[in-house]
Amino acid sequence: MKSILISDKAAPPVGPYSQAVGIGDLIYTSGQIPFDVDGNLVSDNIEGQTEKVLENLKSILEDNGSSLDNAVKTMVFLNDMNNFAKMNEVYSKYFVNSPPARSTVEVSRLPKDVLVEIEIIAFKNK
Repeated sequence: MKSILISDKAAPPVGPYSQAVGIGDLIYTSGQIPFDVDGNLVSDNIEGQTEKVLENLKSILEDNGSSLDNAVKTMVFLNDMNNFAKMNEVYSKYFVNSPPARSTVEVSRLPKDVLVEIEIIAFKNK
């Protein structure tokens, strides 16, 4: 049975979807964009946006019995692959010990014209 998971420390959804869904021992987050809890864009550069996205994801996971250390797969969406190295530099600070599997793709446009969106699949703490 699935459960809807939320964190009041992360940006609220900008559409009709949940921040995350839990099924058994797994958490599937929706793609997170670099907005604060009031729905405001936090930065205009890829480094700041990547950091905020990962902080939002961290909050969602931690508030629901998991952590970034439990991530098994991430999906990164960039509006410009030229931002890959700078995004990767910030991303690597959040996944030091055992980085999850990852896909990174360039897309033509992201919600609210942000530079990056990331989603995670993670398992819950035992």
